[in-house]
Amino acid sequence: MFIPASRTSNIHSHREIMTRRIPPLSTEQIAAFVELARVGSLQAAAQSLHLSSEGLRGRILALESALGTSLYEKERGRRGNVELTASGKRFLQKAVRFLDQAHELTRLFEPRRETKEIQLIASHYLMTYVLVDVVREFRKNYPDYNLRLSTRAEAQVISMLLSESHCAIGACTPTDFPRSLQHHPWRNVGWCLVVPSAHRWANARSVSLAEIATEPLIVFERMSAGRLHVLETFFALGLEPTIHLEATSTPLILAMVDAGLGVALVPSPPSDAVIRGLDVTIVAVVEPIRPIETGIFLRTEWQDEPGVRALLDMILSFGSK
Repeated sequence: MFIPASRTSNIHSHREIMTRRIPPLSTEQIAAFVELARVGSLQAAAQSLHLSSEGLRGRILALESALGTSLYEKERGRRGNVELTASGKRFLQKAVRFLDQAHELTRLFEPRRETKEIQLIASHYLMTYVLVDVVREFRKNYPDYNLRLSTRAEAQVISMLLSESHCAIGACTPTDFPRSLQHHPWRNVGWCLVVPSAHRWANARSVSLAEIATEPLIVFERMSAGRLHVLETFFALGLEPTIHLEATSTPLILAMVDAGLGVALVPSPPSDAVIRGLDVTIVAVVEPIRPIETGIFLRTEWQDEPGVRALLDMILSFGSK
């Protein structure tokens, strides 16, 4: 049988490696040294590996004997963290790589778990401040599923679900209810006023829409449900707000308020995380504004997929809290 020259050279190189004297090293010895380097103490490393201090020291001494070098400083009466020798620091890098490869070998013939993918689409606000907790819980309970998260403007969530078959679930404030998608009512979100912390209203208990109408107002973009809800309340009271700027998302509006460009009416945040790091203050509004009615939409071909059903149930359950 003809063997290509490249394979012949590989065979010879492997044969040369195997005929060399290989020191009798063990993964237990190397793991003991790596743990000592990680925690910096013989006692702590021994506890971590469920060994006695003498047992740990014995493994590392055997390793040093096989390598013919000292791996850490052994001063009598020394307390505190151990220090690696130059040889120890050099050996540590390769030792960690060796253990990683040893773990890969032990898993080489394990049956591969199939990774399934679910794509979830939502507005930036819902994804960042509401759904993130659901995603964390789902990943903990269903590690075999890979979640793909996408944020879109409110109006784009529905259109993406309709046009992209790989998109399973969407969360948004709907302006349309396509019959080809399953709709589940979700959360009703109220409104609040956000002002710069140096604003005269920062310490107010509440502010009326008549007062807000006199201030430069930052609103959501045209055709958005948020803009519609806010403006219809002003107009119903015979008020015309002073619209100063428009933006596509709550985080962008908050950034504009933080920059002192105006005040804004935004959906009430589920936690202080929404304004963390911003020099803004949340103030109540006297008049009620029609709440944002969010919904969850599901493509029908995904309705029987177990992971999708589990994710949907988690989202709906979270919305009822």
